[in-house]
Amino acid sequence: MASVLDLKRRIRSVKNTRQITKAMKMVSAARLRRAQERALNSRPYAQMLISMLQSLKRRIELVDPTTGEIRSPLLVTREQKTVLLVVVAGDKGFAGAFNANIFKAANQFIAFEGDRQIDIEPVGRKARDHFRKKYPAAIIEEHVPTEQRGRDSFGERDGGRGVAGEEEEQASRPVERAGQIQVTGDHPGILEKLEFKRIDEISRDIVRRYAREEIDGVYVVYNEFKSVISQRLVVERILPILEIGRQDIAQAQELSKEERERAAEAAASAGITITGLAEESEADAEQAEEEAKKFGTSEVDYIYEQPPAELFASLLPRYVTIQLYHAMLESVAAEHAARMTAMDSASNNASDMIDSYTLAMNRARQAAITKEIIEIVSGAAALS
Repeated sequence: MASVLDLKRRIRSVKNTRQITKAMKMVSAARLRRAQERALNSRPYAQMLISMLQSLKRRIELVDPTTGEIRSPLLVTREQKTVLLVVVAGDKGFAGAFNANIFKAANQFIAFEGDRQIDIEPVGRKARDHFRKKYPAAIIEEHVPTEQRGRDSFGERDGGRGVAGEEEEQASRPVERAGQIQVTGDHPGILEKLEFKRIDEISRDIVRRYAREEIDGVYVVYNEFKSVISQRLVVERILPILEIGRQDIAQAQELSKEERERAAEAAASAGITITGLAEESEADAEQAEEEAKKFGTSEVDYIYEQPPAELFASLLPRYVTIQLYHAMLESVAAEHAARMTAMDSASNNASDMIDSYTLAMNRARQAAITKEIIEIVSGAAALS
């Protein structure tokens, strides 16, 4: 049995650890609230964009009657020989099984694809480190200066079909494959300060690659976050666009009952409602969504500044950007929720260890006192 002094040191060490885990839990709870607010604030814009595209779609023919081609290459469905997989994980650890579950879902998707060629775009440091160790990196060649690649090139040189012209399509691209499965790029640190501009750059590169037929399908692996107890790990297809405004889920995994219960306990102790965002904010968001839906289904013949077909093709790449941005916003919120739950469990385990060490210390102290009393009594009896 450890001595009383050793047990006191262990108790002091565990108490210090518990203070750290409690602080990390409260930090994650505060960041979770902000992440929920950002996800809520992005809804009206996304819904209005969807409604506008649906309204335009009802007013044009998707197939150009003069050329016989589909209005946008993003709507073209072809055999998926090469697939791009965007894996959205976290930048930091201490989030329980959050990152491990994402990698497991990505590996299951890769195994299911069989002999197809797969390009992986990891988002977050954890995803970058994981896939760089497992798969080779593609050889990338730069063709266009940075100032030229930064220009808005959608729908300017090809009659409004919504893709870049030949001169501006020559952005960075893989020169040759490093293997059947390769890592074509990584984006570490992007989730720490999520900016729409950076997501737009990633989306534009993906759209260009799909328009050039370098890839035949685009999937995103991320945690879909609705509330602390309502989450699921999904693999969603974003290209080709089959139906505007509807999620195309390839695979999904819900939280288990035990995970929901632990998340609810952690949220309650941190003062976060388990139903998600504040009720007033949620009601405002629903009202905005209803208004946006009326725009898309209205029979009013709107007069657009640009021709509806050209506007439709130009807005489709923005729709892909919104999908990526939405996925990353929800993934950030899910990561903070997972870290809050993990730190709450760590704090509870630390409290249990302190109770166990305290009981062992009291027993050791009592045993030492009893031993001293027996020695004193025995010595007195021997003298008498």
